[in-house]
Order: sequence, then structure tokens, then C-alpha cells
Amino acid sequence: MNAIRSQSLPIPTRRRAITGIALALGSVAASSFARVQAQQPAMMEKPSNDAHKSLTSIHYEIDFQPIPKRFYDAILDQKQFAAFSGMPATIDATPGGAFTQFGGMIVGRTIELVPNQRIVQAWRPTHWDSGVYSIVHFEFKPRGGETTLVFDQTGFPAGEYDHLDFGWHSHYWAPLKKFLV
Repeated sequence: MNAIRSQSLPIPTRRRAITGIALALGSVAASSFARVQAQQPAMMEKPSNDAHKSLTSIHYEIDFQPIPKRFYDAILDQKQFAAFSGMPATIDATPGGAFTQFGGMIVGRTIELVPNQRIVQAWRPTHWDSGVYSIVHFEFKPRGGETTLVFDQTGFPAGEYDHLDFGWHSHYWAPLKKFLV
């Protein structure tokens, strides 16, 4: 006669059952959250528009209320930069001087300074490939008691236009307009 062996399975307790259900629900919630996160771009990122994917330069002409000196100082003085941007900055305001802005997310070197008229920088977000820089050119044109900023950024990687355009407007121009009043 064949003996039938009976395996003894543990009888689930209420605590084990609740723990199993909680783990299963947590797993489902985590995988749903991961799917949603993968579908959304990062908070600071702006998705690239197909029409802009090949662009590698930006040009603005923007009017600001203060005289050029006030604007020039806000860009180069680390305390003023931190005050308008809300993020730490370290700026060596001399030709060849290094800078970090927005808590180290932007780095570069100042190439040229013409007091109260022009700032030229080799500029890069730290997420770009090592050694890749763009040229940022701030030109301050007096207009009565105000300033017209002629701004150009050239030589950035294709596909970065929308991200940079959004960043300049939201992290520089809008806060500067409030700060420089």
C-alpha cells in the first residue's frame, strides 16, 4: 500500500494574512508609482519641442527697469545672485574666474567683463557631457534710466533649446524683474 504523506502547511494567522495583503498592495502601488514617474519629465526639465530639436542658440532682447550697473552687479555678485535666484552661488567676478550657480547645477568661467556693459561666460549645466560648454553673452544697453538686455547663448547641444529657454525665463528673467525693482 502506498502511504500518502500529508505535508503540514502552516495555518495562516490573522497577522500573517494582513501582512501578506499589505505587502501585495504595497507592491502594486509601488509599480503604479514607478510607471507614472517614468511617464513624467523631471520637475526642472522642459520636454523638447520637435521644431526646436536642432536649435543650438537662443537670442533675447528684454527691457529691465534698473540701470545697467544694477543688472551687471546682480549677475556677478554671488550674494545678489543667491538673493534673486533663491539658490547658493559662488562667483569669482574676474576674467577667467570660475562660478557655480543654483547650488552647483550650473558651472563655468567668466571670459570677458566690460563693467556695466558686457559679461561673457563659458557656461554649462552639470548634466551635460564633461567638457561641453556654451557661450553666454549678456550685453547691457542703457535706455534712459532703464536697461535693454541683449542676450545670446550659443553652442549648446541640440535638443536643449526648450529646457534652456524655460530655465532662462523662469530662473533668471522673471526673478530678476522682481529683484531689480
